[in-house]
Amino acid sequence: MAFNQSNMMFRTDEYRKWFGKIEHDIRRSQIKAVVKVNQGLLRLYWQMGCEIVEKQRQTRWGDGFLERLSTDLLVEFPKMKGFSLRNLKYIRQWYLFYCQDDVIGKQLVSQLSSPAFQQVEEIFFSIPWGHHVMILQRCKEVNSAWFYIRNTVENNWSRSTLGWQIDSRLHRRQGKAVNNFANTLPHIQSDLARQMTKDPYVIDLMGVRKEMEEREIENYLDTHVSRFLLELGKGFTFYGRQVQLNIGNESFYVDLLFYHVRLHSYVVVELKASKFKPEHVGQLKFYVSAVDQQFRSERDNPTIGLLVCKEKNDIVAEYSLRGIETPIGISSMKIYNQLMADFKSMLPTIEEIEKELGND
Repeated sequence: MAFNQSNMMFRTDEYRKWFGKIEHDIRRSQIKAVVKVNQGLLRLYWQMGCEIVEKQRQTRWGDGFLERLSTDLLVEFPKMKGFSLRNLKYIRQWYLFYCQDDVIGKQLVSQLSSPAFQQVEEIFFSIPWGHHVMILQRCKEVNSAWFYIRNTVENNWSRSTLGWQIDSRLHRRQGKAVNNFANTLPHIQSDLARQMTKDPYVIDLMGVRKEMEEREIENYLDTHVSRFLLELGKGFTFYGRQVQLNIGNESFYVDLLFYHVRLHSYVVVELKASKFKPEHVGQLKFYVSAVDQQFRSERDNPTIGLLVCKEKNDIVAEYSLRGIETPIGISSMKIYNQLMADFKSMLPTIEEIEKELGND
């Protein structure tokens, strides 16, 4: 009886909260341990790549050398994965790729080869080997590869999410919206606001027709808001769809309202399933002013407007923003309906990380 009573004592809210903290600490330590192991493995691969390249240059050994090396390593280290012929070829290709004769490649290699490379190492060696292989397979230039490495670390992208971002050419779209942020926002905030935009926004409408009305697009994005948040990027929190604004005894409705936690700003998103027209700016300016008045607190920065149209003429868009004191960005959208059916969590599980570490 005493044992049972003792058990009951631990079924309290206080105990459950404390246990939740202990569980969180353990899982966090597991993730840190796995990341540390991953960094050690990648540094080993980098050194192996360097020595393989140098040995082949000195001796003119061909791929037969790699086959022999793979066989010997597998015999010597039977429990250690990553020494298959295919993986050794990836290791060599990986090293050679970042040793390309360009400025970024030279800078990266020089930093990785120097004693003071801690900051670069934290980024370059932090993503799993499977991510590195995917970047190697799909990126032709070092600068674009480095873009996806940095963003993978910053956003904790899973491999499937990384693949989607590469395939949708994020490095060419990010920060490309026509905007007036430099004239309407403080310098630091304007740079961040510009970087939060994309042009075009690639909206994945799987299995549906490309010609859709605005309300149809809104309904779809409302149902798949997590997918749209991924396209919007880091920092966006969904507030609501068709948010009602009561002004002068009339009701108006904002298509989509977000809050950006890094900008500390509300972001009004208006969707137009048609070509951009100058009058769209006036409507969005009206909504931004209303949100500023009805939602913004003293701790918030100015509300930002983002207009996403089916297509736009950049020159017309730039002219439309002249003299406008409300911060507004104008982008186009691209309907893409051939992506994978579902995205994995943006944060890979420990099991996924461990599995990727063992990929051949």
